[in-house]
Amino acid sequence: MTAIHQVSSLKGEITVPGDKSISHRGIMFGSISSGITELQGFLDGADCRSTISCFRSMGIDIQHNGSTVTIHGKGLYGLKEPSDTLDVGNSGTTTRLISGILSGQNFTSHLNGDASIQKRPMRRIMEPLSLMGADISSDKGNDCAPLTIKGKELHPISYTSKVASAQVKSAILLAGLYADGETSVTEPVLSRNHSELMLSGFGAKVTSHDTTASILGHPQLYGQKIMIPGDISSAAYFIAAGLICQNADLLIRNVNTNPTRAGILKVVQQMGGNMTLENRRLVSGEEVCDIHVCTSDLKGTVIEGDLIPTLIDELPIIAVMAACAQGTTIIRDAQELKVKESDRIASVTQNLTAMGASVEPTDDGMIIHGGNILHGADIKTYADHRIAMAFSIAGLVAEGETTFDDPHCIAISYPAFFDTLSQICDK
Repeated sequence: MTAIHQVSSLKGEITVPGDKSISHRGIMFGSISSGITELQGFLDGADCRSTISCFRSMGIDIQHNGSTVTIHGKGLYGLKEPSDTLDVGNSGTTTRLISGILSGQNFTSHLNGDASIQKRPMRRIMEPLSLMGADISSDKGNDCAPLTIKGKELHPISYTSKVASAQVKSAILLAGLYADGETSVTEPVLSRNHSELMLSGFGAKVTSHDTTASILGHPQLYGQKIMIPGDISSAAYFIAAGLICQNADLLIRNVNTNPTRAGILKVVQQMGGNMTLENRRLVSGEEVCDIHVCTSDLKGTVIEGDLIPTLIDELPIIAVMAACAQGTTIIRDAQELKVKESDRIASVTQNLTAMGASVEPTDDGMIIHGGNILHGADIKTYADHRIAMAFSIAGLVAEGETTFDDPHCIAISYPAFFDTLSQICDK
């Protein structure tokens, strides 16, 4: 499905792929634990495959069969020096988190990825890791990949991060596994806490208080069995579709609703969306539920402050919802959008404008005046999976045909996205 048309109804029950953040971490934490880690519900997307490839290159036996992965961990000090550059592909999570682990090894490693990764800011991890004693450098001197990391003995720090970023926090905590004493990170606002929850489950001594997370070095980590729930970032597109499409009634099962990730649910409530959360439960330490959405008359809202880190990846699809709502939506405090796979302030503004929406970009977000009738357009994805998926959903309510310059980038996080979409669409 490379062209999207307006639908007359949207109905059904679906599940979405496993949580990308947890899938990445399951591979990493399992590799540096003793014994076998089993992952069920693994996201079989390009980004997570990059993480598998990196750890296989360091001597870890990983069996990967679709959504099931078995990792034969070798403990905290069991990795071996890779014979070639570690290819992180398009994955910022792989790049930043693995840097924390590599900083404490007794070998030198080289990291590189695609053109997008080579533009993404790495100073945010290089600075704190260097303070811990790491020898990490940008090969081109531009604070971006490719990176060279010469493993060193590390010492603990108490770091105050300038950004609320789970990737930065996790890189420091993972380096802290190799430091003597307690390493702590304080964020301006709490970011997603999957690393803290999962590392505790593997046996690390992790404490969290307000926006500070701390970890003790040199723990004994043990392999775990982990059930990975559906990714709310993937569910977000279908939550939006169920709200903005006519004659819609959609149930999305087994979605991770960890409060540090589930800001989109608060936004739906603020906008007056018809949504219920059913069958709430805990799965491998994460809050999970089924999400039921129906056609709604959405209204504009303000999205800012502490809410932003809990929905940063969902802002492109939230912008589509805002364009379909009545009234004005203001998104602010979201400068981080500029340093994602694309500059998402620019790419969202450009594509919504092409579809007939009224959007004003700002330095830290955008102002969207809802209510305009959308029409099909040729969407420029900038090889950004979240832009492609967000505007696929916009195409369901737009008059005419919506096409994409690079629909294949969606495979980064949701290879079966168009298959799921075709299941529920009635043209």
